[in-house]
Amino acid sequence: MNDLLTYGLATFFVFAVIVTGGSLWLRRRGNRRSDSLHELLDVADRLEADLKTCRAGLQQAHAVMSLNPDKPAASEQEARQAIEAGLRSLLQQRIWIRDQAPHATQDQLNQAVAAMAETRSRLAPLLEALNDAQHALDDAMREHIQRDPQA
Repeated sequence: MNDLLTYGLATFFVFAVIVTGGSLWLRRRGNRRSDSLHELLDVADRLEADLKTCRAGLQQAHAVMSLNPDKPAASEQEARQAIEAGLRSLLQQRIWIRDQAPHATQDQLNQAVAAMAETRSRLAPLLEALNDAQHALDDAMREHIQRDPQA
């Protein structure tokens, strides 16, 4: 009888450990998915902000340059189209997030996060260059106005 009770208790404890371990594994998996989805949405928001900052900077730069009749504005349309293409691509990613992310594998979520993070890292030096160019344009305009107050 003691052997049967010992066997029953051992079986119960093994079963409890398996259930608890499985529960913890599912919880960690759920937390990892939740964290990945949150990170994906966060990176998408930051990428959108970067693209909008770039669009605003380009618009401002072209507005300043358009005051100079010697500078053609043909690149303005190309720059605007590139930014709009980036925003459209981001919209497609957001649609994927809405429609597919809840059912995506962890690897697919990780790949989506990595792709958007890579896009942001490629955009960062362009934003920095745009910022530098904007400061140079502002300085040139101030210098021009100081030299020729009637301009």
